[in-house]
Amino acid sequence: MKLVAAIVKPFKLDSVRIALNDAGISGLTVTEVKGFGRQRGHTELYRGAEYTVDFLPKVKIEVAVPDDKVDEIVEAILEHSKTGKIGDGKVFVYNLENVVRIRTGEVGEEAI
Repeated sequence: MKLVAAIVKPFKLDSVRIALNDAGISGLTVTEVKGFGRQRGHTELYRGAEYTVDFLPKVKIEVAVPDDKVDEIVEAILEHSKTGKIGDGKVFVYNLENVVRIRTGEVGEEAI
């Protein structure tokens, strides 16, 4: 099992969610996060004063998937989150040692 975590632009969340649903993903976790990569934020003008926005708003999507679905899920995220501009985000794939569904006690892939 793997945990796929994607950091994407907030306005791409619905598109990615629909793509994951179409790929057979029935559950995911979404967290509003802030951060920066190579772009190091940007400057904005507010009431005539220029200021730097260091941490940009992003959305973190986490999905637990069986090993055989990882490539399909990563491709769906890439296809539906890409704008071609700086700051599109990243996708991380982690090994997932175990999962337990609290309500039923199911373990492993049956729990996801």
